Amino acid sequence: MKKILSLLMAFGLLFAVTACGTSEEKSDENANGGDGEKAEEVKELTMGFIPSQEADQIADNVKPLEEYLTEQLGVPVKAEVMIDFVGLVEGMRTGQIDIGFTNPFGYVQAKERADVEVLVKAIRNGSDTYKAQFIAAADSDLNSVEDLVAQEGLTWAFGDTLSTSGYLFPASKLMEMGVENLDTFYNQTAVGGHDNAVLAVLEGQADFATTFDDARDTLEKDHPDVKDKVKVIGYTDEIPNDGVSVRKDLPEDMKAKIKEAFLAINDNEDVLAVMTEVYTWSGIAEASDEEFDIVRDVYAKFKDQLEQ
Repeated sequence: MKKILSLLMAFGLLFAVTACGTSEEKSDENANGGDGEKAEEVKELTMGFIPSQEADQIADNVKPLEEYLTEQLGVPVKAEVMIDFVGLVEGMRTGQIDIGFTNPFGYVQAKERADVEVLVKAIRNGSDTYKAQFIAAADSDLNSVEDLVAQEGLTWAFGDTLSTSGYLFPASKLMEMGVENLDTFYNQTAVGGHDNAVLAVLEGQADFATTFDDARDTLEKDHPDVKDKVKVIGYTDEIPNDGVSVRKDLPEDMKAKIKEAFLAINDNEDVLAVMTEVYTWSGIAEASDEEFDIVRDVYAKFKDQLEQ
């Protein structure tokens, strides 16, 4: 009987020690961002970019950013220029892309499809938000967004139907102000860029256009009088700037390092110049998911169109 009791006590002690060890291991894993599994060991990080310029050019321009982040994070960081945003989201969902540069609608889509986490956002002209603008010829009788809603059959130029400021936010505003069917109310023309949208108004090919504020600047070198000949007649609500997101299962300590490294760029003139060259960022601020709720509201109106 004594032997049996001794064996039971021994098994009980072994179970207690094992359970304690398992609990401590899980605690350590959770502290490192794990979910009951061993935390991922990050040996390399890949950043995904959507081209704002020629792919070869952007790849060359971000080399100093690669080098800076490699030094700050302690692991090699490489840039990959994606063909399109769908590829970026899929890359973040599957773990092939760790860090993604996303525009506002792009982030909302990536959050929904891949549960990414936004870390920081751009500062431009001293602000972390921007507006879309409605423009018309200076000698036009169109002087407000109300005038656009009151007159059917106008030709509307914009860069692309997937553009946040070029189309989606302006389209949402026009709908809110009473336009029931944009496709039949206006003659829409996608011209491939904000600069081309301004040019369409300047050259009389469109009655009005929608762009970011102030896209006329992009034409001033070749058309010094663009601001005399093209006027701004209205704006949309504020839109959060584009930012940097990370894939959801990246370890929490690495996410914190990435965020800290990007915020520290504010004090590094050379690297900040790279951000200005690639995406016209003049500074970097912290970002939160809640800031993009206004984008989600507009996204809901055009979800089917965006996912085609």
